[in-house]
Amino acid sequence: MSVLSGKKILLGITGGIAAYKTAFLVRLFIKAGAEVRVVMTENAREFVTPLTLSTLSRNPVLSKFTDKERESELWNNHVELGLWADYMIVAPATANTMAKMANGVSDNFLLATYLSAKCPVYIAPAMDLDMYKHPSTRNTFKTLQGFGNVIIPAGHGELASGLTGEGRMEEPAEIVGFMEDHILQSLPLYGKKVLITAGPTYEAIDPVRFIGNHSSGRMGMALAQAAAGLGAEVTLVLGPSSLSADHSRIDTVRVTSAEEMYIAVHRAFDHADIAILAAAVSDYRPAVVTDSKIKKKDASLTLTLEPTKDILASLGNIKKHQFLVGFALETDRETEHALEKLQRKNLDAIVLNSMRDEGAGFGKSTNKITFIDRDRHMTPFELKPKTEVALDIFREIGRRTGIEIS
Repeated sequence: MSVLSGKKILLGITGGIAAYKTAFLVRLFIKAGAEVRVVMTENAREFVTPLTLSTLSRNPVLSKFTDKERESELWNNHVELGLWADYMIVAPATANTMAKMANGVSDNFLLATYLSAKCPVYIAPAMDLDMYKHPSTRNTFKTLQGFGNVIIPAGHGELASGLTGEGRMEEPAEIVGFMEDHILQSLPLYGKKVLITAGPTYEAIDPVRFIGNHSSGRMGMALAQAAAGLGAEVTLVLGPSSLSADHSRIDTVRVTSAEEMYIAVHRAFDHADIAILAAAVSDYRPAVVTDSKIKKKDASLTLTLEPTKDILASLGNIKKHQFLVGFALETDRETEHALEKLQRKNLDAIVLNSMRDEGAGFGKSTNKITFIDRDRHMTPFELKPKTEVALDIFREIGRRTGIEIS
């Protein structure tokens, strides 16, 4: 999954020969999971057709404030369009359009939309060699960057004039990669390593049967997806679950038993900055695991169980710089048990939820939690989808680690 997934991208196209590349650019944005809308200058329509771009973007292409050919067409609201976007990119950006952007000229729909945009704006210049190097163009770059815009450096190669040098618009794949890297580096958890555990563990009785629980792994998966979306490198230690993480920044380590989870977690913990143990680990396992299936008999069957290793407590004993968070799923005396667990296992925080709360617990898409830190400060939250609960948890961690997460 790209950091552009789910984002709204506004692509502005100006009148340069490189406009033909924008069909490929739109396709790559869509492939990355973004929603794309396109605005064009009138000159840009001579290089690439609105029909092509509207088909690829799955949205109408706009180039005028009104469409006289369609009497029922309403005025195209450039302010609304500028506010709609999470990111805007002007590609190709001609010297003429960039000069107008730098000086606040608003003589077409694209420029009016740019001046209304509140989002980060990327600019991919495209022009001939001498135009690209001209002092006035360099001053335009400086002015635009001073406004907070991001210039994507032009590539080197053969130009439309027949000359070879700087000035050609960067290739679409490179533009998308540039934006992804730039956005990633601005995210609050960029450079951080996050360890998440999720799902149940299964403790074998024989080759067929096991001791387990009803955990689906959804809460831990939501935490992993949220951390990756915030820019972190994530190690997800996942017990038996049908879920899978679709994100390039999540490394999933699949395990079955508590012992396997213990080993995997300890391998990753030294390098972690934040560790959140959301897995429902079996507290006990059979003392003896038979090599063959236990046959059913009329007599009762007695199993001797032994405790598994306490993964969370073992990390609390060795943690140094890590911010360690545990989960407490309780059925009675919830707060008392959570506070005792917080202290006994040397945690920095614990996330409490109750099986008694409607919509919380195993197998649900929602959860209702209370975040409790080591100073016993409690922050309760209403019932929410687990994706939103995950963000709430990271915001609380951020408040206690000096990381601003909006």
